[in-house]
Amino acid sequence: MHRIALYPGTFDPVTNGHLDVIERAANLFDEVVVLLAVNSKKTPLFTLDERIALVNKSIADVKNVSVEATSSIVVDYAAERGAVALIRGVRAVTDFEYEFQIALMNRNIEPRVDTVFLMPNEKYSYLNSSIIRELGRHKKDVSEFVPSHVAEALEEKFS
Repeated sequence: MHRIALYPGTFDPVTNGHLDVIERAANLFDEVVVLLAVNSKKTPLFTLDERIALVNKSIADVKNVSVEATSSIVVDYAAERGAVALIRGVRAVTDFEYEFQIALMNRNIEPRVDTVFLMPNEKYSYLNSSIIRELGRHKKDVSEFVPSHVAEALEEKFS
């Protein structure tokens, strides 16, 4: 059985914390799809095409990972795609509370798709895309937190 997992998010931009979770998921599943999902509550800095390109370049060396995008409900997309799991990165208890609610709703909608919570390496536990965007906006060095091509893209956006 080919086990597919989806890792949904906006990835605006992709961070080393995201990549850590992607690599962990790639070791657990036959195929991992990084799913760029449209979130009506967010206005991304990078366009969808830019985010797809940034993630693709970031995962180029991971053989069983690909990138897709959807504007539909993630759990519906997962079921249509034949995925057995949704991957969610959890950094702190506050993340878990929100993700737990979403996981229960997803299970209600599509019981065949499980949610798997993965914690990133502790050195990324405080890292999120919002912080990276804010640092980039203020011309701070983010090279420790994102791949070099993402740092360059941020610098270009704010120049």
